[in-house]
Amino acid sequence: MTVKSKKRTLRSRIIGTGSGLPKKVLTNLDLEQIVDTSDKWILTRTGIRERRIASDGETATELGLKAARTALETSGVSQNEVDMLIVATTTPDMTFPSTACLVQAKLKLDNCPSYDIMAACSGFVYGLSIADQFIQSGQCKTVLLIGTEIYSRITDWTDRNTCVLFGDGAASAVIKGFRSDRGILSTHLFSNGSYADLLFANGCYGSKENTDGSNGFSNAYIQMKGNQTFKVAVQRMSEASRTALRHNKIKAKDIGLVIPHQANLRIIDAVSKKLGLSAEQVFTNLDRTGNTSAASIPLALDEAIRAGRIRKNDLVLFVAFGGGFTWGSALVRW
Repeated sequence: MTVKSKKRTLRSRIIGTGSGLPKKVLTNLDLEQIVDTSDKWILTRTGIRERRIASDGETATELGLKAARTALETSGVSQNEVDMLIVATTTPDMTFPSTACLVQAKLKLDNCPSYDIMAACSGFVYGLSIADQFIQSGQCKTVLLIGTEIYSRITDWTDRNTCVLFGDGAASAVIKGFRSDRGILSTHLFSNGSYADLLFANGCYGSKENTDGSNGFSNAYIQMKGNQTFKVAVQRMSEASRTALRHNKIKAKDIGLVIPHQANLRIIDAVSKKLGLSAEQVFTNLDRTGNTSAASIPLALDEAIRAGRIRKNDLVLFVAFGGGFTWGSALVRW
């Protein structure tokens, strides 16, 4: 008698990634000429040495498009196979149409549902969860997810506490459904709007301050209460990581690689210490990119893959925290 094998679970797998970075590099030594700071001060407090800055006229759409094309190429997926396009950004080219629709047009993804999501630095993890839900439901087979940001245009370059942190960039992932033991095992999303005053950028056209229809906001740049944000970020990222571990009945030592949001090395080190992670288990590249918000995790992921830091069947944990506050985690068996 032939016994049929048990049907495997449908899993969403990341099968290709790509990056889109501006050419211009802004080092800490360059910042010394712009604001009252020093390379040593920035490096000690953030772990950042340099960041990329978009050129005049360079847009989130252009950076995202470059990343998307590379991800499609590395995945071997044709444009006609993409069922949905999601763009995570807080710095869109315009209020509408969405950055996703602009990218869709350039990629010629005819009739593919496309939209932006705004979850600040947690955008990629949020987008990963959304893509997974659409694949699990059977509505999509292949999702293209992009994180793209140009934070240099909402940065106050006279504020040494924030201007040293942020950079521009984009990265993308192609996510496809397979009957497999490998892929996204779980995603966990959280938010708490009562923290909104700790980290924000008021540049919305619907703002009370914009009654005349202009875009001249007195506080349009990033505003951050650093110490409070630091404490909440460490707490929430640690909790989100533990939630993923508990849900999947694994321990921190079982993780092959953790790719956290690249905000600040002190935050990453504090979270790693709380979870009992070794230095070898945590991937960082913020020393060369700075905080690129929704692009930070996929940029680090793309680099980690190219560096050979992720192997088949490794457990990879993504964990993020951003303005809102939003935070979340995702566990993937590679």
